Amino acid sequence: MPPPPTAALSSSSSLCLFPLSSYSSPKKTQLGFCPSFPFTRLTNFTPTRRLMTCSAVSIEKETLISHRPHTFLRETDGLDDGSVRSRFQRMIMEVQDSVCGALEAVDGAGKFKEDAWTRPGGGGGISRVLQDGDVFEKAGVNISVVYGVMPPEAYRAAKANVTDQMPGPVPFFAAGISSVLHPKNPFAPTLHFNYRYFETDAPKDAPGAPRQWWFGGGTDLTPSYIFEEDVKHFHSIQKKACDKFDPSFYPRFKKWCDDYFYIKHRDERRGLGGIFFDDLNDYDQEMLLSFATECANSVVPAYVPIVEKRKNTPFTESHKAWQQLRRGRYIEFNLVYDRGTTFGLKTGGRIESILVSLPLTARWEYDHKPEEGSEEWKLLDACMNPKEWM
Repeated sequence: MPPPPTAALSSSSSLCLFPLSSYSSPKKTQLGFCPSFPFTRLTNFTPTRRLMTCSAVSIEKETLISHRPHTFLRETDGLDDGSVRSRFQRMIMEVQDSVCGALEAVDGAGKFKEDAWTRPGGGGGISRVLQDGDVFEKAGVNISVVYGVMPPEAYRAAKANVTDQMPGPVPFFAAGISSVLHPKNPFAPTLHFNYRYFETDAPKDAPGAPRQWWFGGGTDLTPSYIFEEDVKHFHSIQKKACDKFDPSFYPRFKKWCDDYFYIKHRDERRGLGGIFFDDLNDYDQEMLLSFATECANSVVPAYVPIVEKRKNTPFTESHKAWQQLRRGRYIEFNLVYDRGTTFGLKTGGRIESILVSLPLTARWEYDHKPEEGSEEWKLLDACMNPKEWM
C-alpha cells in the first residue's frame, strides 16, 4: 500500500518542503525537498496539523531576471570550493543542459524557452519549457537552488530528540532538478525525473544542533502502450545505475516508486514505475552525491532511445484517444495526490512553474473500460498490478 498523505511546510513556485517520516527507517523523521515537480515521502501528520502548518507559511515570490547567472550560491558558501552544495549545483546545471540538448535533437524543430529567476531569501532557478514541437507536446526541465528558513515545527519534525530545546527558525539550503516530458505520439512514453539535495543549519538559538542533510529523487516511465523491450530497457538502465552503488537499491527503490505513484481512487499506478527514494543520509555523503549524479546522467540513455524508436510510429485516432485518457490519469495524480502541486496551488506559488508538469491536452470519458485482452487493457492491468521488469 502507498504511504499516507503528507503535510507541506513551505513553498515557492518551484520549491516545496514536506515533513516526512523515514520510509526505510521508521525511527527517524526528516524533511523532503521537492523542486518543480514534487516528489515526497509521506508522513503520519493529521489533516488538522497539516492545515494549521500550511496556514502559517508565507510564500516568497520569484523575480524574473534577464540572464542566467553563473551560480545561485551565496558568496559565503564559496562558488567553487568543492562543497557538496557547489558540486550538486554544478551537476544539475550540466544535466539540464545535456537533457535539453538531447531533447531538442530528438524533436528536430522545438526549442526550449528559458526563464531565470531569483528569490528575496537567496538563490533562484532556471525553468526551461519546449512546447508544441514536432515530437514533444510539452517538455519542462527545471532547476532550483534555494535558501530559506524553516519554522520551528519543521525543525522539530526533522529531529528525533527535541525535548531539551525549543529552537527558533532553522536556515535551510535546497537544490534540485526536475522534469516532465510529454511526447505527441501515443506510442512514445511520458517521462518524469527529479533529483535533489537538502541541508539544514543549526538554528541561531540552538547553536549546538547538528547540521542535517539528505538526498532524494527518482526517474519513472508513464507509457500509454506497453512495448516490453522499451520498459525492460528503461528499467535496466535504472538497475545499472543502482547496482554501481548497492545491489539492494534497485529492488528497494523500484517498489518505493510503485507505491508512491498510486492513484488511490482508481486503484492503479500512474505508470510503469522506475526508481524513487528520499531522505537518504545513512550512507557516505560522497557516495550519495555520486549516486544522484549517476541517476541524473542516466536519464538520456534510458529515455531518448525509446523516443527515437517510437516517435514516428503510425497511430490512429483511437490510439490518440487512449493516450489522452492516460494523460487524464497523469493530471489526476498530480492535482489530487502530488503534495507539492496541491500545496503550491493553495498558497499562491507561481502557477506556470507549478503546472508545467501537466500536458497540453487530456481527455476524460464517462465509465471508460478497455476491452479485456486489448493493448489498452494490458497497460491498465500493469498499472493496477505492478510487474517485475528485470
